Amino acid sequence: MHEFAFIFAGFFVGLIVGLTGVGGGSLMTPVLIFFFGVKPYLAVGTDLLFAAFTKMGGTVSLARQRLVPWRVVGQLCLGSIPAALLALWALRELGPASAQAQHIMTTTLGLALLLTASATLYKVVVFSHKRQREEQGRRAGSGPDALRPRHWSLPVLLGAVIGTLVTFTSVGAGAIGVTVLLLVYPLLPLPRIIGADIAYAVPLTLLAGLGHATLGSIDWPLLAQLLAGSLPGIWLGSRLVTRTPERLIRSLLSVLLAWAGAKLVLI
Repeated sequence: MHEFAFIFAGFFVGLIVGLTGVGGGSLMTPVLIFFFGVKPYLAVGTDLLFAAFTKMGGTVSLARQRLVPWRVVGQLCLGSIPAALLALWALRELGPASAQAQHIMTTTLGLALLLTASATLYKVVVFSHKRQREEQGRRAGSGPDALRPRHWSLPVLLGAVIGTLVTFTSVGAGAIGVTVLLLVYPLLPLPRIIGADIAYAVPLTLLAGLGHATLGSIDWPLLAQLLAGSLPGIWLGSRLVTRTPERLIRSLLSVLLAWAGAKLVLI
């Protein structure tokens, strides 16, 4: 019965990601920990590869539409990849299953979920359908200026923060990443913001996931079951996105993520 439950969980998370764009890590990791009793280090490691595989297809599709600003992706990776390697080294030194590492993971995961909840609610409040159209019109620039950050160091520094969060918690490359990109690249059109967020998450989560695999932090049968559910879930969600009250779903998600984050921090 657990196999069907994991497939359903994958389908549910994939559906929500397809409907709202909220990162799978912010949903899948708490589901595995709270509902299935999976150890935090196994939940994080398995979810990292889950995110890498599910976002590869999205990156290919966006790249074909020329919506991936590779220069922005490279700037973020300059910070996130070294940070992920340092975080993996720290986990190796501590031992991923040690009590100290588990405490760091659960506390950091809780804080990351609270940040994700805030970022999700921020997008609900700020980017209504009318405001979103106005924002896209203001961001119409597609020239070199649109690819320039407010300051050259910001994407590297913020990429490093997200890389650390993702490696320790599998959370951060979704709602937090989009919010960061909106603030750092004010002239970049929203579709290219989303393209950059999804594309840079692939090498980051793949590297972090493979690093966790070397530490024995991957449950491979669980990963296969989650992917079996998530792929059709994402497909369905992407086709229902125009028929659902996205703002209501995002609002409910922000409350759910805030509850899960507070519970993890207070453990």
